[in-house]
Amino acid sequence: MTLPATDPARDPAAPTSDEETPPHPLHRRLKSFVKRAGRTTEGQARAFAELGPLFLLPYRPEPLDIAAAFGRVAPTVLEIGFGMGEATAHIAALQPEKNFLCCEVHEPGVGALLKRIGEQQLSNIRICAHDAVDVIDHMLMPGMLAGVHVFFPDPWHKTRHNKRRLIQPPFVRKLADRLAPGGYLHCATDWQPYAEQMLEVLSQEPLLRNTAAGYAPKPDYRPLTKFENRGLKLGHGVWDVVFERI
Repeated sequence: MTLPATDPARDPAAPTSDEETPPHPLHRRLKSFVKRAGRTTEGQARAFAELGPLFLLPYRPEPLDIAAAFGRVAPTVLEIGFGMGEATAHIAALQPEKNFLCCEVHEPGVGALLKRIGEQQLSNIRICAHDAVDVIDHMLMPGMLAGVHVFFPDPWHKTRHNKRRLIQPPFVRKLADRLAPGGYLHCATDWQPYAEQMLEVLSQEPLLRNTAAGYAPKPDYRPLTKFENRGLKLGHGVWDVVFERI
């Protein structure tokens, strides 16, 4: 199939002058990410150069044409904050019948996932290196998604920082609105107070219903990453919350 090309010399997250729009009021209160330090390795940089033109999707404040972006029509899952892409690549390989639209602003993480795409010969992933809030607001239309993955978002441990957590009612309403009927929202965290908040917030969203009586068993498609395995060995818990669009 013919894949859409992007300009590798241009930052995919940077809008052109005619694409600039005033910030949404929500953006002053909530972002889907926190910038982290990190160094892009030589292998990741090579992946950017070789695979970026095929798999990096520029942010544009206009509705996304899924068929044009992926070269096919297929159920599409949005992943918000994929870290180094270990779980993303595993799930995409396990579910080749689905498209995976993945948002991450951490450059080494984007490079790592591009490298995994090349190593595993994956064709069903597109990466938008931009804030997911913008992507949801301007690129995704109601009912467009078959699923949403939010795995291990920043827990903002301190009570005074809890308001910065991603999973809050206004954001969950946006996600629920973009899901097609029967679509799912899957959140996972290793911080129990955040798990409790996730369960409470999602339970209060009238467009969603819980697929379990409380927390869900870990779905088979979500792998145990090295980070998660290390935490489990130290006695840390992990909680999955899976809700469905009604």
